[in-house]
Amino acid sequence: MELNLKAAFLKKLMVHYVGSKNNLDPLLLSEEALKLDEETIQITGESFLNKFKDAVEYFSFHHPSSLEFNEVYSYASSLYQDKSRFEELSVKIARHLYESSTHPKVKGGELYVALFEELPVEGRFYTALGLFKTENKSLFLDARHANSEFSLEIKEGVELNKIDKGCLIIFTKMDEGFDVLIFDNQNRGEEAQYWKEGFLGLTPQKNEFHHTNQILTLTKQYITGQMEEEFSLEKKEQIDLLNRSIDYFKNKESFDINEFQTEIFQKDEMIESFRNFGSRFVEQNDYDIAASFEIDPQAVKKQQRIYKSILKLDKNFHIYIHGNTDLIEKGIDLDGRKYYKIYYQEES
Repeated sequence: MELNLKAAFLKKLMVHYVGSKNNLDPLLLSEEALKLDEETIQITGESFLNKFKDAVEYFSFHHPSSLEFNEVYSYASSLYQDKSRFEELSVKIARHLYESSTHPKVKGGELYVALFEELPVEGRFYTALGLFKTENKSLFLDARHANSEFSLEIKEGVELNKIDKGCLIIFTKMDEGFDVLIFDNQNRGEEAQYWKEGFLGLTPQKNEFHHTNQILTLTKQYITGQMEEEFSLEKKEQIDLLNRSIDYFKNKESFDINEFQTEIFQKDEMIESFRNFGSRFVEQNDYDIAASFEIDPQAVKKQQRIYKSILKLDKNFHIYIHGNTDLIEKGIDLDGRKYYKIYYQEES
């Protein structure tokens, strides 16, 4: 989806302090939107939206019973229908976040609720609701000059480019749960799930990006986990399979599960093992893998960062293998020392 974040502008902004309910922190609520000068509005709005510039995966609100029971979706839908309720709904969103902040590792912080206007999406303009939470603050030196003298003051604040959590709810596809982008600097551990799942209640959209991302995730887990154990793969064989897998997605426009299995795993017993692993993956993740789909280049680019083909030898050497594994040989010398022999044509 073509999205021009720089063209939107911040219309209204409210701030609340949402503490950790588990730690008996307070919930401090504002009653009215902030009154800001034009420069502050522009810089703040641009900084908020800039956090989504690298976001490529879209989510939608969901609920196991009915979409209308998702609280943030309900508040966003009400705002979509009546923007004059912004302050009222902002407070309700803050209360819901407080009720969701029950994990002992969740930190308190300011919640910024922002209303954006004229966000261009596919040639049309839309309203969007932004939710941003800051949990970590830094110390700043504020040096001022007056009457030929300098004064220095230490202040505590948040760097605009280091906001911890955020989501952008674009008022499109309301009946399907809207289009939603998110970021979360704390993306590991159970405490990281409360933002996306406990508070927002989001699920990835089942599009080409998601299909591509899921099959690449499944494949990497299989090659580096079960396949390595089941077939006693050497490290260079594992790397060869990872390289062939990512190359399949880089060089083709569409994915076909049967073609992929045959080209990558080749042997019947390996193909059958991959299928069994895939069945368990689907069951554990409650997700059906598509048998065919158009490959999303952005998902491939994202996954390529973790499809690292590296041989780590003790703490002395890292060998990066990008292609033909036939040019590297493993052996043991007469003294029992392990070695790799590498063949090449040019040095650069």
